[in-house]
Amino acid sequence: MLLLSFTASFAQHPVSIIPQPQEITLQEGKLSFEKVRLQFSNTSLKKYLAKEFKKYDLAQISKKKGVAIVLENDDLQKNPESYRLSISNRGVEIAAGGQAGLFYGIQSLLQIMRENNDSKTLPFCEIVDEPRYGWRGFMVDESRHFVGKQKVKQILDYMAFHKMNVFHWHLTDAQGWRIEIKKYPKLTTIGAKGNETNANAPAQFYSQKDIQEIVKYATERQIQVIPEIDMPGHASAAILAYPENGGGGSEKHPNFTFNPGKEETYTFLQDILTEVAALFPSKYIHIGGDEVSFGNEKWPQLPEVQQLMKKENLKSMLDVEHYFIRRIQKHVKSLGKTMLGWDELAESGVPVNEVALMWWRHDKPEILDQILANKYPIILCPRVPLYLDFKQYESHKNGRTWGGKYATLEGIYEFPESLHRNVDSQQILGVQGNLWTERFSSSNSIDFMIFPRLAAISESGWTKPENKDQASFNKRLATILKLYDQDKLYYFNPFDISQHPEPAGVGATEWQKNHVK
Repeated sequence: MLLLSFTASFAQHPVSIIPQPQEITLQEGKLSFEKVRLQFSNTSLKKYLAKEFKKYDLAQISKKKGVAIVLENDDLQKNPESYRLSISNRGVEIAAGGQAGLFYGIQSLLQIMRENNDSKTLPFCEIVDEPRYGWRGFMVDESRHFVGKQKVKQILDYMAFHKMNVFHWHLTDAQGWRIEIKKYPKLTTIGAKGNETNANAPAQFYSQKDIQEIVKYATERQIQVIPEIDMPGHASAAILAYPENGGGGSEKHPNFTFNPGKEETYTFLQDILTEVAALFPSKYIHIGGDEVSFGNEKWPQLPEVQQLMKKENLKSMLDVEHYFIRRIQKHVKSLGKTMLGWDELAESGVPVNEVALMWWRHDKPEILDQILANKYPIILCPRVPLYLDFKQYESHKNGRTWGGKYATLEGIYEFPESLHRNVDSQQILGVQGNLWTERFSSSNSIDFMIFPRLAAISESGWTKPENKDQASFNKRLATILKLYDQDKLYYFNPFDISQHPEPAGVGATEWQKNHVK
C-alpha cells in the first residue's frame, strides 16, 4: 500500500473543508476576526458558537465591535440542509433553508477559523453547498465493549464537524444490554454485566437520564440518534436477565434467540420498544434481524413454535423468523416509528413503505440488487469498505480482513461509485460507517479506527461525484489532522504512520472465540 502524499504549500491553503463543498469561490481580501458580533436571534446557535469560540480560543464576542456574523433563513434554499456562506468586507453571512443548513454553514466557518487562527483572518470567499445524501451516518457498537458517555459526545462533535447527521447506537447484543428499561430492571442489573472479553466485568449501561442527555446533545448538532435493540437473535444478554423469553441457541452461540412462538416474549419486547420509542425522537427504531440462523436450531423442538407454525401455516424456521419480524414491525409502526433493519429483512415480507434496510453483506451484491429491484429504501454500509473494525493498513494487527481486503481510506473515498450501480437512485437514502467493538475497548484504539476514515465517509455522503477528488481530499486532510491534534485524538496518520503507533487491541484468539458479527 502506498503512503499518501501532499504538497506543503497546499497544506497552508486558507480553505480546507471536509466534506468538500459543492461550490467554493475564493476572492481577494481578508477579514480579521479577533472580535465578532453575533447579529442574529437564534439562541441555540448563539450558545453553540460561543462555546466553540471559547473552546478553541477563536474570537471574543462583543456587542458593539468586531466582525458581524449574520444568520438568515433563505426561502430560495429548498433543501433544509443547504446553505450559503459569504465572507467579505461586510462580515460573515450565512443563509440557509433551515436550522440544519445554518448549522452546517457554521461548521464550515469554524473549520476556516480554526485553520487560520494564528493569523486571526478569514479569506474572502463564497460557499454554496448542500449534501448529496440525506443520510450520512455512523454506528457505534456498545454491547461488545462499552464506550461511555464522554466518548460518545466526542464522536458526536466530530460527526457534526464533518456534517454527518445520523448516529446509529447499537445498544443491545449478545455481550451486554446497555440501556435502562424501567419495566425490566434485570436487563441492566444482570444483562449489562460483562463484555466481549470479560464475562465478569461490572454492569455498564446508560440510564434513561443519560440517554436523554446524549439525545439532546446530538439534536443540538443536527444529529438524529437511532437506537438498535437486537431481535430475534443476538439476544443472549437479555435472555440471561429474563431466561423465560429464551428460544435457545447453538454450541457457539448459546441462548442466542428469543422464543418467537411465545406470547409473553412479544409482550416483553413490545414493552421494551415502547420505552425506547419514548426516549428517542428519531423517525426510526432499528431491530437488527440479522444472523438468526446462528442460534435458532432449538426452535423446531419448542412447543410454542410448533403451535405457532400450525396456527399460522408456517412451513420452515425462516417462515417463523419472518412472522416474528412482521409482528414486531406492526408494533414499531403503532409507536409512530419506521422499522430499520439489516438486509436479511429484504425477504421478510414487511411492506416496502414501512421499513428501511441496511445493506451490509458486501459479499452478497445480489441482495443489494434484490433490495433495489423491490424498491426498499436502503442505506449503504457494506463491510468492505465501511466497517471500521476492518484493518486500514497492511502492517496493522488488530483489525479484520475479508479475503485479504481492508477498509482503506482510499476505498471509502471511492465509495459508492465503486459499486457500479445507480447510486443516485431515490431509494438510496445514503451511506453509513459502522464500528463493531469486538477488538477495541480503549479510547485510543477507538480513535485509531474511526479517524480519519470518518472524514472520508463524510465526503462520500456529502459531496457530489463530480466534486470528489482523492488528491484534493488528501491535501485537505493534512490540514484537518492538525485540528484533530487540538482535541488529542489518537488518529491513524496515513501521511506518517509512525506518529501514532497502532494501539494494543483485544487479541485475535480471544476475539475469534466469541466472534458473532
